[in-house]
Amino acid sequence: MSQNGLRYRDLLAEELAEVDHLLLGVHRLQEGVSPLIREALGRLVMSGGKRLRPALALLSTYLYGEALPPQAYPVAASLEMLHTATLIHDDLLDHAEVRRGHRTLNTRWTMGATVLGGDLAFSWAANLVAQGDNTMLVRRFAETLGTICNGELNQLFHGRGKVPTVDAYYARIFAKTGSLFQLAMEVGPWLRRRPREEIQRLGDFGRSLGIAFQIADDVLDFMGDEATLGKPVGGDLRQGLVTLPVLYYLESHPHEAHLRHILAQVKEGRAPDEETVQALVLDLRHSDAAERAMATAEQHIEKALAQLAAYPPSPYRAALEEIARFAVRRRY
Repeated sequence: MSQNGLRYRDLLAEELAEVDHLLLGVHRLQEGVSPLIREALGRLVMSGGKRLRPALALLSTYLYGEALPPQAYPVAASLEMLHTATLIHDDLLDHAEVRRGHRTLNTRWTMGATVLGGDLAFSWAANLVAQGDNTMLVRRFAETLGTICNGELNQLFHGRGKVPTVDAYYARIFAKTGSLFQLAMEVGPWLRRRPREEIQRLGDFGRSLGIAFQIADDVLDFMGDEATLGKPVGGDLRQGLVTLPVLYYLESHPHEAHLRHILAQVKEGRAPDEETVQALVLDLRHSDAAERAMATAEQHIEKALAQLAAYPPSPYRAALEEIARFAVRRRY
């Protein structure tokens, strides 16, 4: 099923339209921002994307009743703006040139301007979450931002050019993806003032979903194609990042020469040979690495779905279940 076929887009059509309205409007609240910057960041915010994070926040809130509190809209929008800000910084750190089929901001702006552009987007995200009038959500927003940034720093200093343990890999993808999915699912019980155990339950759903989603992304990085991904295949390998499917591949190929060569080049601060990257991509495609990694992702999805058993059947629970299954059914 394509992302456009997911039913949550129809179920939340009006709500997501309001989220988009807030995303377009928040950068107009700050005086003195030049039209050039507003246009560039606004284009990035609206340049596609599945709006999964705001959708999860809205659906988690709907699990507790049909009347959506008005605070849900700016909080949901803040998650998408926070996600956008992290993408700006990610692309700069990774020297990425394409995102969602478009040139990245760092290919058009200087490094300093790109950093400040991402910081400006972070400030807009904070502005939105503050409009939710919920101190604990603001605190959780700050904690999640800290987790994401700390994860990036650990990746920069300790992750590139090395083969991580499985535990280190999971810590990395939680910081990168799982933490924000977890926060999105906590929005509902926080806004509805539900007990801690319900915040924990839905947070666990989001965490497991985010981990599965990132594992699937890591598989698609070498099993997909550039048209589908919106960026070149093998991007993780070029960064010297070893992901779960590569770890599985190494279990049966412990003396793999291509990867050692790539990691050595990254450690030396050099770009890996493209021929070596493509050779390793081909080897990975001919192995069972993708199948094993996707089976692991499906286990995390089953763990996530188990958290929803406590809630009565509804279109909103069904939409969450559909999103979870979609996370591991994106194909290559």
